[in-house]
Amino acid sequence: MPFLRGNLGFERFSVAGFDSQIFTDEHIEIFRGNAAGRNESSSTENVHVGFLGGDHLFDQEFDLHKNVINDATHFSVRIDTNQIPAAIRTAWLQMELAGYAKDSPSGVATKSQRKEAKEAVEQRCEVEAASGKFRRMQQFPMLWDFANGQLYFGGSVGTASAFGIDLFERTFEVELRRVGAGLIAQEWAIENECFGELDDLVPARFVATHEHHSLPWANEHTQLPDFLGNEFLLWLWWMTENDHDTITLADDSDVAVILTKTLALECPGGESGKETISAEFPTQLPEAMRALQSGKLPRKTGMQIVSDGRTFDLVLQAETFAISAAKIHLDEEEEFSDDDRIDAIRLLSDTVDMMYHAFLARRINKDWDKEIKQIEKWLKRPESTQIKAAA
Repeated sequence: MPFLRGNLGFERFSVAGFDSQIFTDEHIEIFRGNAAGRNESSSTENVHVGFLGGDHLFDQEFDLHKNVINDATHFSVRIDTNQIPAAIRTAWLQMELAGYAKDSPSGVATKSQRKEAKEAVEQRCEVEAASGKFRRMQQFPMLWDFANGQLYFGGSVGTASAFGIDLFERTFEVELRRVGAGLIAQEWAIENECFGELDDLVPARFVATHEHHSLPWANEHTQLPDFLGNEFLLWLWWMTENDHDTITLADDSDVAVILTKTLALECPGGESGKETISAEFPTQLPEAMRALQSGKLPRKTGMQIVSDGRTFDLVLQAETFAISAAKIHLDEEEEFSDDDRIDAIRLLSDTVDMMYHAFLARRINKDWDKEIKQIEKWLKRPESTQIKAAA
């Protein structure tokens, strides 16, 4: 059960339209009726998607005691494909054509022979697919925190995993929205009645000689301000480098932050490419600062945070707010139940969001221009000063 054991990696979705306050046997029956592996097909182009009980790749068992934990439902989706790889199809076709060419006076297969070769390959694909030799199964763990209207998706959302998201929406008649930097910012602004101020924001210019009005990695299909995620990571970097490693959150609690392990940056102008740095404290290395000074923006960074007495290691992706390689630190001989694990996942997500909220409050504040100037001054430090500070 990935969300209940080991390190964590997930993206989040908001869930709208679920009209029940509790999870019941009726919902468990829905899982059972859509379990993976119930319907088989030999089609070479077919994709089968179904739910799993969460224990392993063939787990079709669901019940309230097993799957519902602390007002959250733990399960998986399995995506089965039965497709012949394109390279193999091409090889089979070349072999068929070579046979015809060998017997041809011209040494080249005729038009009718090429058609026969393609038909032979299609027949072979059907036979090979029916054998199950090329069947591929992918499993994606999910944690549905129905009490808080969120779905944790274990892994990165891509073409294959989109089938699982679609199945979830259709089966439970809900609507999912990917929770990224832009959506978090928008929902925070609406709740705090400052949507107009947020809507007026444009990408900040941290290096005077590098100005950009959009980011090449931005999602062209949305107007959400995902660029604020990149600015948030840069702001965290500046804060921690200037002896402000504790952030006061909206609930008056404090969270301690250290940037560690990994750092990925990219040029928003597409001029100087990408850079990835791995070190115990990558932001303290001179090459990291040089990357910032050249106009690059952070897209991903590792960090350790301490919130409510609990320590977490994680890697945060700026635009999607995807969390990977997350570890929940436990005290020696601490008893940690599945309920505790769910609470820790909620604490981790809430803490990261509230850190971001603290940045957003400063980003729309009238004093932001002063803060930008301080960051610009910090970026202009001589390298010798940076090395001394890191030591």
